[in-house]
Amino acid sequence: MIQMQDVKKTYPNGVVALKGINVDIKPGEFVYLVGQSGAGKSTFIKLIFREEIASSGTIKVNNKDLVDMKWKDVPMLRRDIGVVFQDFKLLPKLTVYENVAFALEVVEQSPRQIRKRVMEVLDQVGLKNKARFIPDELSGGEQQRVAIARAIANYPKLLIADEPTGNLDPDTSWEIMKILEEINASGTTIIMATHSKEIVNTIKRRVIAMEDGLIVRDQYRGDYGYEN
Repeated sequence: MIQMQDVKKTYPNGVVALKGINVDIKPGEFVYLVGQSGAGKSTFIKLIFREEIASSGTIKVNNKDLVDMKWKDVPMLRRDIGVVFQDFKLLPKLTVYENVAFALEVVEQSPRQIRKRVMEVLDQVGLKNKARFIPDELSGGEQQRVAIARAIANYPKLLIADEPTGNLDPDTSWEIMKILEEINASGTTIIMATHSKEIVNTIKRRVIAMEDGLIVRDQYRGDYGYEN
């Protein structure tokens, strides 16, 4: 699903974010990305969905070459990638239904397909009864579930979750993790950046640890390994 070979990234201001990343992530894996702030996790994630471009090296996602990719081909790449952020990034004036439907409208699904799929994913995240609510009427956990529903609406092969439980209380965090596990069990590859030691140490998955722009540990069924 993801291949990186000697990937380096230096920003225009001279900050060196990645110093030579080599990694292979297979279809269907669930991978935690851990490390202290400034380790390079955000850059790693941004390269995968082409928000940033590597300074050198090779990146392939779902057999697509991201380094040489033309900008006109980026939207097609992103059809196969769902992204969930810590701060939800919902459209505040749209209903829950409309927020999820928007992801399908941009890929030109028919109104009938949109109605069917939106209600399917809202049911999957337990929010079918709140389709007409707006984000401000929901709890933080509910807003994150809407964000997940939107991210998976187009059947992505890859789901990137950037601190998806970072703003949530512990009980709600476990609810979100249960949903992510179910999505992964259906075959979707998941990369989750997190600072949650408890989640990583309880729900054992592959752990990629980063420090100072490098991968310093890549361990199946690994531990968090850092003091919070």
